[in-house]
Amino acid sequence: MTAMTDDTTHAHAHAPLAHAAPPAAQAHGQQHPIKLYLLVWTLLFVLSACSYLVDYFDFHGLLRWTLIVVFMLLKAGLIVAVFMHMAWERLALVVAILMPPLAVLVLMAMMAWEGGYTNYLRVFFFGA
Repeated sequence: MTAMTDDTTHAHAHAPLAHAAPPAAQAHGQQHPIKLYLLVWTLLFVLSACSYLVDYFDFHGLLRWTLIVVFMLLKAGLIVAVFMHMAWERLALVVAILMPPLAVLVLMAMMAWEGGYTNYLRVFFFGA
């Protein structure tokens, strides 16, 4: 009976060690597959090529600037989401980081609209 008791205590004593992860694996955390990074690099390359094609095809006016800004925002979004690991963060952190710049953009758009309206009124009433 003592041999059986020794075997069971011996098995239970080493069980936690068998299931424990090595300290190096715990320190590194979760690793993302290299395929994801290669896909993002490819997408960034394609978006950059499209951005250069806007100049190559000599687009002008609002279409040119719209395309440039769209490609720029897509590239920035990919970089923030994947390389800065924002896609895997909690929603509260994402909102806390992304809302202030979005609020600034909304306020800038409102100021630009108001500036255009003020300029229109000056030209309409004062002729200059």
